[in-house]
Amino acid sequence: MIKRYPNLQGGLYVLGDSILAMLAFIVAYLFRFELGILPITRGYPPFEQYLAVLPIVGLLVPLAFQINGLYRANRSRTNIDDFFGVFIGSILAVVLGILSTLYIQTYYLPEELKQRGAFEISQLAWVIFLIFNTIFSYSARKVVREILERRWRAGIGLKRVLIAGAGELGRRVADKALRHRELGHQIIGFVDDKATTSQLGYRGLPLLGTLKETEDVLQREDIDILYLTLPPEDQMKMLALIEVANRECIEIKVVPNLLQFIVLKTGLEDMDGIPIIRVNEVPLHGFNSALKRFVDISLSAVALGVLSAPMALIAIFVKRSSPGPALYKQERMGLDGQSFTVYKFRSMTQNAERETGPIWSKENDPRRTKLGILLRRFHFDELPQLWNVLRGDMSLVGPRPERPYFVEQFKQRIPHYMLRHKVKSGITGWAQVNGWRGNTSVEKRIEFDLYYIENWSVGLDFKILWLTIARGIFHIHAF
Repeated sequence: MIKRYPNLQGGLYVLGDSILAMLAFIVAYLFRFELGILPITRGYPPFEQYLAVLPIVGLLVPLAFQINGLYRANRSRTNIDDFFGVFIGSILAVVLGILSTLYIQTYYLPEELKQRGAFEISQLAWVIFLIFNTIFSYSARKVVREILERRWRAGIGLKRVLIAGAGELGRRVADKALRHRELGHQIIGFVDDKATTSQLGYRGLPLLGTLKETEDVLQREDIDILYLTLPPEDQMKMLALIEVANRECIEIKVVPNLLQFIVLKTGLEDMDGIPIIRVNEVPLHGFNSALKRFVDISLSAVALGVLSAPMALIAIFVKRSSPGPALYKQERMGLDGQSFTVYKFRSMTQNAERETGPIWSKENDPRRTKLGILLRRFHFDELPQLWNVLRGDMSLVGPRPERPYFVEQFKQRIPHYMLRHKVKSGITGWAQVNGWRGNTSVEKRIEFDLYYIENWSVGLDFKILWLTIARGIFHIHAF
């Protein structure tokens, strides 16, 4: 089952990234000092000075990419994942490069070389390097991805997949794999103890045996990946299957039913020699929390500056289009269940809920104004929430805040609903860019919200922001 040369692709990526990084550094020097495009104000450094830093750059870029998780084997990564992974990794590489050159200058260079400016790199050159390294590394990955996806669509180099569990979750995994041939997965069939007649031969995929027969099926069918889609009550069977797959050196992927199974990341602490597991630990704390807040302040301040004039025009149009204020204020629940006031451009008639009380908005809601229909279609009514982000009530990215009236209902009905309040609410979120917004399934939104909390990273935030711009304006649930 173990493929020949399993680390060859990863090694080629590391080597390629190192070479491309050094090439990007040379291009940055030429662009900064040789092409005459940018004015030179602080002297003309010799090319040899930058050549001396090349080995450092060639080492730091793969290191930064490794820290950012770019070398983890994952066929489901998208082009957007690659771009933001490379971009964030390149930023980290630049930071490490600046710190490394400063450290060498301070502690290792003789005084004579210090006076010559050895290891001094122009800040603008670092910025240019960041741009070119992102372009080069992402382009290389895109080419490799295109080549691999063409092979997989042609049926070459496919991973043979067995799904343990022929229930709804297992069938959903099969549907996704069959729909996305570019992932390189070939579903061989299912194993299950509870399969019904209707599940036999699902989409042409056979039931190959019971869970106890899994080991024989793995060997007979030459399986590469085992997907475990069993319900939580079959935990002991799942552990047995993991042991069987480990004996056969088969890759294991567990697909949980999030609303029944997921909890936030746990932590381990010690109480006088007794190990204690912390459940539902706040995922964003310390440096990560400070970093996310820095990004929120920076981007929201810039956005408010750029959009101030358009927002003023929208406010004037809202005020003139129908009676009532331009801004609409509403109580929402955010971090740790604390309430705050959210701001939106008014898109409904004044006092729309006077007779009905709090109710969900719906498609073709008659309470909307004519201008409100347009604002909601393009999500312009959400722009004032940039102020909520700047003052710290919200984040740019996170679970959408809900009204306390509805929260009281959902937390009694939906398992783990309140876990979404372990992070700040957001203007946009992972659920929204995947289609779960407005009057859609609350359960599905919770699944995506909890996935976001579990897998938070700066790169994921930037990916969601990009998808919000690219998809959100024309979203099918935008009403």
